[in-house]
Amino acid sequence: MNTYGNRPLETAYDVVVVGGGPAGMAAALGAKKQGAERILIVDREKEAGGILLQCIHPGFGLQHFKEELTGPEYAQRFLGQVLAADIQVAKDTYVLDIDGQRRVTLMSGETGMQQVQTKAAVLAMGARERTRGAIRTPGRRPAGVLTAGLAQKFVNLMGYLPGKRAVILGSGDIGLIMARRLTLEGVEVVGVFEIMPYANGLNRNIVQCLQDFDIPLHLSTTVVDIQGRDRLEKVTVAPVDSHFVPDLTRSWDIDCDTLLLSIGLIPENELSRQLNLRLDPVTQGPVVNSRMESSQDGVFVCGNVVHIHDLVDFVSAESSLTGEYAGLYATGQQLPRDNIRLIPGENVAYCVPHTISSDREHTVYLRVRKPLEKSVLRLGEVYEKPLRYVFPAEMVNLKVRPRFLHQFHGDALKIDVLPGE
Repeated sequence: MNTYGNRPLETAYDVVVVGGGPAGMAAALGAKKQGAERILIVDREKEAGGILLQCIHPGFGLQHFKEELTGPEYAQRFLGQVLAADIQVAKDTYVLDIDGQRRVTLMSGETGMQQVQTKAAVLAMGARERTRGAIRTPGRRPAGVLTAGLAQKFVNLMGYLPGKRAVILGSGDIGLIMARRLTLEGVEVVGVFEIMPYANGLNRNIVQCLQDFDIPLHLSTTVVDIQGRDRLEKVTVAPVDSHFVPDLTRSWDIDCDTLLLSIGLIPENELSRQLNLRLDPVTQGPVVNSRMESSQDGVFVCGNVVHIHDLVDFVSAESSLTGEYAGLYATGQQLPRDNIRLIPGENVAYCVPHTISSDREHTVYLRVRKPLEKSVLRLGEVYEKPLRYVFPAEMVNLKVRPRFLHQFHGDALKIDVLPGE
């Protein structure tokens, strides 16, 4: 088994964490903090760190470490803490299954299949990119059409350029960052095309990655055809109406040899489905309570498996809390119960966690459905918070204190984001 320090696996653990990215490492440290002794992180890659290892740009750690770091630097900080805490990490190892008794089946190239028992399991597998098939873009299937994250791996980790003249479909953060990265490497980025009437990346990335490099952003526009036999030769783009129907009479062709897709992330939830966890149809991740525990006792989830985050700092904060509750569960301590169900109201797509308790403070994460300039976040009829603006691409996090929650004991609490004055 490929582990740091070459430690063989034990037969039983207090906590097993699936995924060695920022969520998994933060969860393991949280479990250690609450008294769990035997902790195992399982990661399918050759090195722990997750997606951070290919994110060589700065901008990480501003909230968690109070300084600006690159992705690999952020990952190394956490990995150092994990190893210092004597947490075992199994690399290049797959989790094939977790059964109802929390027996975890592992597979690696070195030792084959093994099974370990755990008192608590934490799912922190991250997310995967949507592909061309998810949006059914018509046209041929030549080389040169790939996701933005794969292109990032090619350029930053393997030293390959995907092409010489690129078009980017979608304005997710990875696509925006790759627009800048490719430009710095000498690739001509013709433009970024977004089907929505607003960008889907963080505002700082719009400024730093597009505006600073004079890369045009075309809103309410999408790719309607892909042309080329062996290699991509051109794409056809067209504006869309309010119902996202392309106006082909106003379409135009763009010569290019590369099309990057930055059209969103999907939580990696194959294990969650094997465990028959209850899933939220909006987030596509498990339904969780305020302890980040799923619908199955002893199975906790955190990070992009639950919902897609903007910043890794948010992932670390949420996952650390998840690990703490997993550690308490594993050591046999009584966990607090929830008594309030959160309901997404007007202009709220979802909120996480799905239930909370009236006796302690919570951090609630939510996303809006449409952008608003001045707005008001309203909890039922008891609390209002003015917001400068809200944007679907930027997650809203809210501290909710017990003094606003006592009257909702055993009831539902609706969250609205309304236009402000």
